[in-house]
Amino acid sequence: MVEGGHQLADKTEFTECWRRTSESPYIMRLALSAGLGGLLFGYDTGVISGALLYIRDDFEQVDKQTWLQETIVSTAVAGAIVGAACGGYMNDKMGRKKTILMADVVFMLGAIVMAVAPAPWVIIAGRILVGLGVGVASMTSPLYISEASPAKIRGAMVSTNGLLITGGQFLSYLINLAFTKAPGTWRWMLGVAALPAVLQFVLMLSLPESPRWLYRQGKEEETRVILSRIYRPDEVEKEMKAMRDSIEDEKAEEGLIGHSLGQKLKSVWSNDVVRRGLYAGITVQVVQQFVGINTVMYYSPTIVQFAGIASNSTALALSLVTSGLNAVGTIISMVLVDRFGRRKLMLTSLIGIFASLVVLSVTFNQASHHAPAINKLDSLSFGGNNTCKAYTSAPNLASWNCMQCLHEECGFCANSKSEVSLLHSSTFVFS
Repeated sequence: MVEGGHQLADKTEFTECWRRTSESPYIMRLALSAGLGGLLFGYDTGVISGALLYIRDDFEQVDKQTWLQETIVSTAVAGAIVGAACGGYMNDKMGRKKTILMADVVFMLGAIVMAVAPAPWVIIAGRILVGLGVGVASMTSPLYISEASPAKIRGAMVSTNGLLITGGQFLSYLINLAFTKAPGTWRWMLGVAALPAVLQFVLMLSLPESPRWLYRQGKEEETRVILSRIYRPDEVEKEMKAMRDSIEDEKAEEGLIGHSLGQKLKSVWSNDVVRRGLYAGITVQVVQQFVGINTVMYYSPTIVQFAGIASNSTALALSLVTSGLNAVGTIISMVLVDRFGRRKLMLTSLIGIFASLVVLSVTFNQASHHAPAINKLDSLSFGGNNTCKAYTSAPNLASWNCMQCLHEECGFCANSKSEVSLLHSSTFVFS
């Protein structure tokens, strides 16, 4: 926890934030340097969606086996789970700064491994390393920002991390699009991720440790020196006192509930207020994941191609709309969250998500029922170029249409002029 708990930003706080950072650019430097961890998180989320299109082109086994595609995508998430679980312990033992530096090193190694990968399993290994780095950074970056920011603008500073996450997703689509014609395509897309990690590593070397962590280690003079660079001269002692009181209360609570994991869990479940808060927090997080946004971000270009767009670069360009609106939504939420409240804004967002999912379901259902039939003569006339074995060996070719081909992972439907679309009436299947 930070002094007084985690404060979310309101309009007044953003005004104060602008005033404070104008007086002392050092504060913004702290926030943006640590916030690059959010950028790494967002970039990793978005970059694989475009890179996967070209990985499938380079490795036939990945193109033909969907479980390999799913593994390449999901191993980063698995690594992030482990990284986030270890991040808390690392933060307490090593400090926030060293933890971020270590996460950057792991992320850089993962990006390099993916960029030079000679086989799919090496890409998977790189994805695991990247996930570990992202998992650690995703929890450490906002923690460092909150502890190294003045209390009056803490919420506004922490909000920059969320903005950088969605900004990183949008940036990943732009970079994917930029490398569609470059030799190596997906290798550049994945390898470029090392650059922000290197940048954050260099910037963090010149920044101090979290003042709160230093105070807990008994380093009061170092804490005071750092606070003097963050706070106004007349606020330093007041913040020192607030930090002292907060940490003493925290240690007292730890003494009551115990220091072991078992004792802490027992205390959580026996406290009605904490238990209800835990239920609410877990429910919100689960619902957020089950709406499908991660699937959209990871497979957006693939989904666009399933809608009939064959070109990888065109699919990536259209996917920019999704990531761009995601970033815009983050900005809107930052502006409106304190005007309308957290609960109302969340419920309104869920209604919009529900409506969007219904529209998508109806659209794809209609496409399935009205997809044009496949012409046997047009398809089989391409001989060896027709690689959809499921179609050529089907007992009833007349019953097939474009959507069925997509479900069989044949690739796309196209007419004899190779104009790929779900709208052409005379089609063949190729991959």
